[in-house]
Amino acid sequence: MKGLLQRLSALDADAAAAVRVIAHYQALLHAGPVDPAVLTRATAGLLGCPAGMEPADGGRLRFGPDGRALPGAAGRASGQMELRPSGRVWLERAGGAGPLDALALEWMALAARVSGPSETLASPRAADPALVERVLSTRDDARERAHAMRRLGLRPDVPLRALALAAGPGDDPGVVAVTLLARCGLATPARVATVGALAAALLQPGASDHGGSPAPALRAALTGRGGEGAVRCGVGDAVPPESAAESWARATTALRFADAGGPDEQVVDHTTLGPLTLLAEVPWERLRAEPGVRALTALAERDGGRGALAALSAYCRTGSLRRAAASLHLHHSSVAGRLAAAEAALGWRLHQPDGLLRAQLALWAWRLHNRGPFAPG
Repeated sequence: MKGLLQRLSALDADAAAAVRVIAHYQALLHAGPVDPAVLTRATAGLLGCPAGMEPADGGRLRFGPDGRALPGAAGRASGQMELRPSGRVWLERAGGAGPLDALALEWMALAARVSGPSETLASPRAADPALVERVLSTRDDARERAHAMRRLGLRPDVPLRALALAAGPGDDPGVVAVTLLARCGLATPARVATVGALAAALLQPGASDHGGSPAPALRAALTGRGGEGAVRCGVGDAVPPESAAESWARATTALRFADAGGPDEQVVDHTTLGPLTLLAEVPWERLRAEPGVRALTALAERDGGRGALAALSAYCRTGSLRRAAASLHLHHSSVAGRLAAAEAALGWRLHQPDGLLRAQLALWAWRLHNRGPFAPG
């Protein structure tokens, strides 16, 4: 995070300030749920204006930028955000909202939701990594796994789904996972812990989820958030709780297929991969030696190569030049030029079914190759 701040400060003071705001709230969340008074006071001090909160369990908190509690009724809100299922957070800045107020309010609301009472909110929460690892273990016996699940507040009679999340360089994957899941607003109790270099999240379906995959909600939460473009997430299958290790294995496999190319590629659901999962069983050395993978690796190292790969990925995903251009927010002629570079590198014509199929397989294999020979994330 410090390195990112230094680079952004040299390029764009506003961008660096935005990252500082995000880092401020991530630091608060790193230690777990945040007391509402601490959160409100910290927001007021960060932004230099009065901040307030009406938590879901009632009451009102207001603090000035000097950290002192403000008595009386709330002043005129220069910006506010609703909490779910009830409550709100707001700022009272004279002269209207500042350039970072909306960003800070969103993170304040996320922190309030994550820290809310578990009996009223199905919010994601930081969990004891040892307990999460035990639930996901294939070595501990069934009784130990069941005991760990009870301590995490998860039910032994409800299907469980594991998520594996990788964050960008310098970011804490556990904090990123908690905030991302909070933004999704899933009606599921979720427990999150850092496991190695990844974040593991355990979810059980809520009444309104109907056991469905959280992948669409995760993609929606990432849409339009360029600063989170490095986040990748693999979604495991829903399984009986005693088989949590199977869901985790499938989540980490799905994560290997995920790519930082936009929400549609950042989140991969294992159930949608089908026979593509067989590619994940190919030894890394075989992937590296495959001619299509070698061609895409060479293309990525050329000037403009990453743009050609992005165009190829969008075209393989949408099946249409114009839809690919729309997803990349580029003119279709620009995308056509980039696709021509990809065709030249691969030696296949994308408008022909066999060429498109080979390009898709080469692209998946190239992504698996880029994940490395050892670590699934």
